[in-house]
Amino acid sequence: METHIEEVQAEKQDKGFTLVELLIVIVILGILATVTVFAVRGITDQGQASACAADQKTLEVAVEAWYAQNGTTTDPTEAGLVTAGLIRAVSPTYDVGAGGTVTATALGACA
Repeated sequence: METHIEEVQAEKQDKGFTLVELLIVIVILGILATVTVFAVRGITDQGQASACAADQKTLEVAVEAWYAQNGTTTDPTEAGLVTAGLIRAVSPTYDVGAGGTVTATALGACA
């Protein structure tokens, strides 16, 4: 009978986690979450920069194609590039200026 009581007491002590163990796990999860947030923020910034560079390069290639098709007598506009089928839509981040120069707009995300 004595051994049965000792076994029951031993089983009761082994169940569950202590408060210290739970706090350690919560702190570790908090640290991992913080590291992840900062890593994702850097990736987002890098993605925005890459998207801006790709947008600018697309407009530059479209301007070159415009000059190849129409000669240098007329300068392209973004509306003209869309009409010619060289780009899909007018870019909110870049403008095509005089002489076919591509510049960032003041309100665009790439300025």
